[in-house]
Amino acid sequence: MNTNALRAAGPDPLMSIGEFARRSHLSAGALRLYDREGLLLPAEVDESSGYRRYRESQLERARLVSLLRRLDMPLEEVSIVLVAAPDKAARLVAAHWSRLEYRAAAQRELARHIREHIFGESETTMYQIEQRESPEQTLLTFEQHVYQAELADFLTRTVTQLEHIADEHKVARGELILICHGQISDDSDGPVEVCLPVDAPIEDRTGLRTRVEPAHREAFVRLTKAQLVYPAVLSAYDAVFTWVREQGRTRTGSPREVYLGYFPTAAPEDEICDVSVPFR
Repeated sequence: MNTNALRAAGPDPLMSIGEFARRSHLSAGALRLYDREGLLLPAEVDESSGYRRYRESQLERARLVSLLRRLDMPLEEVSIVLVAAPDKAARLVAAHWSRLEYRAAAQRELARHIREHIFGESETTMYQIEQRESPEQTLLTFEQHVYQAELADFLTRTVTQLEHIADEHKVARGELILICHGQISDDSDGPVEVCLPVDAPIEDRTGLRTRVEPAHREAFVRLTKAQLVYPAVLSAYDAVFTWVREQGRTRTGSPREVYLGYFPTAAPEDEICDVSVPFR
């Protein structure tokens, strides 16, 4: 009896790589790659020819790989999803999609920044500048020279340290403030000052200090998570600086970012930060 006929007659028939590729919506080249990566191993490999054959039951896994790759999920993440329990796999896919949404939104803001500040397209969406009174505050602070590429990690580490000290001393804390005392870029390292408002002075620690920030009036613009991405965020700083200048006012302090609570899990369209400038 014909061997191929026997294979086709079983409850889980074998099929050629070409047929499997067609039915799984994956190319033969992709199947060979996923074999090498251990994501989708063929059921049989001919020792002499190297020809691959797959079982029909493998189609579900192959189609899932195809769908995940259409979401631009890296192979390392695909491999984790494939072996995860359904509820965990669903959370992993949701987290990946959130990252994609944030990247797309951030790139949109970056494109706007390029159009406005490099090609002079001024008719794009304007920022809404607002004013407010900022009361006197006691700040627990740490200052350091930091380049743009180092800023995110530095901010995370420093905030954790400041919050730990505030908790140790049982003082209430306010919204985190990042003050830029100099330009922060790939070529310029600030310095920057991370400030945590507290309701009582705290004894000095190595590298930390408590200072009083005077009451002042400030102009600010509220940004979404996507708008805060560098260098697009520079457009917001420019908008506030321009407003202060056009109003005939004088800046009285360094520009700053005031964060509106905990935001790592925020969606791209969520408002998470004010870019502000003290003025008189």
